[in-house]
Amino acid sequence: MDSDTYKTIRSSAEGIYKEKGSRFVSVAIPVSGTEDIKPVIDKIRKDHHDARHHCYAYMIGHDRNNWRVNDDGEPSGTAGRPILGQINSFGLTNILIVVSRYFGGTLLGVSGLMNAYKSAAASALLNAEFTERTVQEYYEIAYSYLYMNDVMRILKEENAGQSEQSFDLECRIKINFRISTKEKILNRLTRIDGLSLRYIETR
Repeated sequence: MDSDTYKTIRSSAEGIYKEKGSRFVSVAIPVSGTEDIKPVIDKIRKDHHDARHHCYAYMIGHDRNNWRVNDDGEPSGTAGRPILGQINSFGLTNILIVVSRYFGGTLLGVSGLMNAYKSAAASALLNAEFTERTVQEYYEIAYSYLYMNDVMRILKEENAGQSEQSFDLECRIKINFRISTKEKILNRLTRIDGLSLRYIETR
């Protein structure tokens, strides 16, 4: 993949793994930020309210350095880490995997638990559809209405996205573009008299 692309899943996918009476029900969900995590986990806890554990791992960001694991009462390192291991094995980001365990009455031991959570996570990912996305930078630009045509021509020629437009004597637009095109686009835009740029985020 190019340096400004990343691999994720297109939509939610489910899986299941059974071991000695215990059922491990997994779901892989695409997410865009940490604010997405808690509502999803809360819903899964509600949907699987009779499960004993809801263990998870997530990875967020194109640079893949924002992650977390949670064992939810299982022995330390037996659940969240194996789930994260599958996210890493598939080279994914912007993803949350939750595995809900229905206890079957037989203890699996440390190695048994690690294998079960790993296999359940893999089961969901094997049912998922992968997609490659480009890393986008978002800016707000402000400029005089006189230069509307110049700005629009640049945005069209450079395939930049537009949102939250406000056209008045001073125009404001939220724009986004592939990070690899950043230097070229910003150089063209800043040549327009009086145009100002405000960086918003990269995602």
